[in-house]
Amino acid sequence: MSTQPNTWFITGSSRGFGRSLAAAALKAGDNVVASARKPEQLADLAAEYGERVLPVALDVTDAAAAEAALAAGLAAFGRIDVVVNNAGYANLSPVETADEADFRRQFDTNFWGVYNVSRAALPLLKKQGAGIVIQFSSIGGRVGHTPGLGSYQAAKFAVDGFTRVLAAETTPFGIRYLVVEPGGFATDWAGSSMRVEDVPQDYRQTVGAMSDLLRGGQGAVAAGDPDRAAQILVRIVHADNLPSHLLLGAGAARMALDYSRGQIAEATAWQAVSASADTGAEYPVDLPIVDLPTGS
Repeated sequence: MSTQPNTWFITGSSRGFGRSLAAAALKAGDNVVASARKPEQLADLAAEYGERVLPVALDVTDAAAAEAALAAGLAAFGRIDVVVNNAGYANLSPVETADEADFRRQFDTNFWGVYNVSRAALPLLKKQGAGIVIQFSSIGGRVGHTPGLGSYQAAKFAVDGFTRVLAAETTPFGIRYLVVEPGGFATDWAGSSMRVEDVPQDYRQTVGAMSDLLRGGQGAVAAGDPDRAAQILVRIVHADNLPSHLLLGAGAARMALDYSRGQIAEATAWQAVSASADTGAEYPVDLPIVDLPTGS
């Protein structure tokens, strides 16, 4: 277990998971470069922890700003041990009727923001020969299928794939990665941070049901405690016991296990058909008999 204080670089530190994680790291005795679009919202942390916290302005969609923010953190503390890509948001609308510009803006933050910060951090971490990159995804970035969140969940799937490639490329440099996959947490994610569009009548059964759930205050009654989740992440980093993926919340764990069991069952059922695509393999083979959804 590490006894030296770590220096964290956290995006989206003004609220939600980012705020909780900045506070937890500081309470544990670590240093924090707390980035946000409006760093003045971090004044109370700066007042309480003094020189151990450096608030910096950062719009993660700006690659040059990401480089500058990391350089400022390095100048202040001498090294960056943990980079946390937390900044992100979602608006809810059917893919068919969603405003294309908004769909792209969400992706710019939720994926390209992660790309910008990760890429800017790599030279620093390589030079140190060590470092941890924590990427915030969601349970939706593993199982998907939440109506109305096409841009957000597509970006989270992309973050996971991107991080797996980074891990393979940078293992020789001592850089490690953790993808965090929360379920429902009591943050502002589904509150004022989210714009819920009017849902066309033909999408009422799917996107409309999700819209009703979110407008009914789902975020306020979510089971997950962001402060406790932040403490777990700080403990994991300090214990130097890093999984590749961490599900947060009982609901997320249950959904992931159900999804994985379903994937295994489907791949097994279709295994002979998959193998028959190879040159020289037996062909054709019988298609498996599967149960179709009602109404198919």
